[in-house]
Amino acid sequence: MSNQLSDRINSVTPSATLEMAAKARELRAAGKDIIGLSLGEPDFNTPDYIKEAAIKAINDNYNSYSPVDGYVDLKKAIITKFKRDNNLTYDPAQIVVSAGAKQSLYNVAQVILNPGDEVILPCPYWVSYSDIVKLADGVPVEVPTTLENDFKMTAQQLEAAITPKTRMLWYSSPCNPSGSIYSKEELRALADVLQKHPQIIVVSDEIYEHINYGVTKHASMAEFEDMYDRTITVNGVAKAFAMTGWRIGYIGAPAYIARATNKLQGQVTSGSNCIAQRAVITALEESPDRIQYMVDEFKERRKLILDLLNDIEGFKCNEPEGAFYVYPDVTSFFGKTFNSTTINNASDFSMYILEAANVATVTGDAFGNGNCIRISYAASVKEIKDAMSRIKEALK
Repeated sequence: MSNQLSDRINSVTPSATLEMAAKARELRAAGKDIIGLSLGEPDFNTPDYIKEAAIKAINDNYNSYSPVDGYVDLKKAIITKFKRDNNLTYDPAQIVVSAGAKQSLYNVAQVILNPGDEVILPCPYWVSYSDIVKLADGVPVEVPTTLENDFKMTAQQLEAAITPKTRMLWYSSPCNPSGSIYSKEELRALADVLQKHPQIIVVSDEIYEHINYGVTKHASMAEFEDMYDRTITVNGVAKAFAMTGWRIGYIGAPAYIARATNKLQGQVTSGSNCIAQRAVITALEESPDRIQYMVDEFKERRKLILDLLNDIEGFKCNEPEGAFYVYPDVTSFFGKTFNSTTINNASDFSMYILEAANVATVTGDAFGNGNCIRISYAASVKEIKDAMSRIKEALK
């Protein structure tokens, strides 16, 4: 039978992070001792005070459909969080809760983009951005950045990328995969360019907001009065609260965009998990200080993995200011042969590391930058040490 699938789904690339994780699971099932440094998932358990809130919700018989855009008291908690942490003022009509920040991003693309609309993506970007844009019939416009500039797009680069078809700018800060953080001054420079192009809407993905190592203070594009009505702030609890499987994300947005995403979600998934929503109320109402122990541990692991990588000839690293990834340049290995395997690109390198060192990473090609690989340090100290030792041995 011929392929009966739509052109839309045939154009989508499988998630490289999930694909590598699946490959690692297959190898483990075959008896290989694989160290997984590919998934963007904290290795901590969800804090007890949040789990207790979920148990209470079960005992309180929360088992019915929730409002499509989230419980009213959860939206109030999100509003409080935005004001406390970001100095952003929203009302309930501007908040939509979804089944993870990924759904929030998908909703936004679907309700704003028309066929042929361009979306500027500073590279590297999170793996799903480009395909989410394509699924909305948009056109991803990749803007390369450099390790020397800490993988951040400049105002000049933004201006050069804008065309009459540009409809949106998407970025994450802290960035997945590079860990880079845009300062308030750098965001202001981008905003000054955008003032000349009022048709452009900004999507600011701030899911790693609290995983910040104190070099650059977190800033939101919506803090600027002249950008507030053009910015969609996306956040969630997956990363900082170790709640990846709870699947709760949310947006703060202009009311007309929030209404549109609510309308779309009502025809697709309806409201997100009722128990998870109740737990997230507690997560957001409590002080971020309660999750600082995870950030402190990630900071120690960051130092460890950078020291170990810098001890391996050929890796070139910047020092990430947030998230829990390193994104080293591996171009010095291109063209070289190890154990009869020739490395032509980052994908070859990542696969060689998996097969020769039994360490799962992710090729930078998936993030729009083919010079690097992403390595997650959301792993134990022992796993990090063992993985770097294996990689060093495999590259001798």
